[in-house]
Amino acid sequence: MTPRSLLIRGMLVGLVAGLLAFIFARFFGEPSINAAIAFEGAHAHVEPGAAAEPELVSRTIQASLGLALAVCLYGAALGGIFSLAFAFVYGRVGHLGARATAGTLAIIGFVTIFGVPFLKYPPNPPAVGDPETIGRRSGLYFLMIIISVAAAIAGMLVRRSVLPQWGSWNATFAAAGTYVAIVAVATAVLPAINEVPPDFLATDLWEFRLASIGTQLVLWTTFGILFGALAERAERARLEAPQPASVG
Repeated sequence: MTPRSLLIRGMLVGLVAGLLAFIFARFFGEPSINAAIAFEGAHAHVEPGAAAEPELVSRTIQASLGLALAVCLYGAALGGIFSLAFAFVYGRVGHLGARATAGTLAIIGFVTIFGVPFLKYPPNPPAVGDPETIGRRSGLYFLMIIISVAAAIAGMLVRRSVLPQWGSWNATFAAAGTYVAIVAVATAVLPAINEVPPDFLATDLWEFRLASIGTQLVLWTTFGILFGALAERAERARLEAPQPASVG
């Protein structure tokens, strides 16, 4: 399997994952977003006689075509990164096959890129929060992602260095401990953010965050299952292909 062929497969899988995630988000995430927008409208302070701000993109387009394009492009880009990561780790981490490697990588990706940052900075509906702090909130969230990914890489390096002396299980526990320690320090040091209005319905917030988890689960599960199946099929075809006869 060449990196180019894996990249193409990864981006195609990402498109499929994005489409599935869009369907999930459309049915399970949009109701809570609509509730947040209604909350914002009910609490907006509009001066008498003031003209309403023009809506550049209608809510219907945002919830359909706009959401589909955003999630599919995100899925394709993430699928490409996933395929490159797969090409790097395949055959270098134990004796896992293509399916098992893709599944393991998907679990690690979900935890490091989404799960841990979610615990520190859980997402809020678009209409909730202070617009003036969106840059700071976004920066802290992406910083947490970078720290989480760096901690995962550090854990892998620790595992590789102690594997000959400690064995597979102990080395894996050492890697997990390294990751948890780094993330725990970052979680304690980075500032907390809580801008949800006290009168915002907890059920709407909970449903939105559950929908966010579900959307990411759909993405990463598709990567693990579908990409693993395609990679295994490509590897099997390569092994079963007739080898050219040697000359001389």
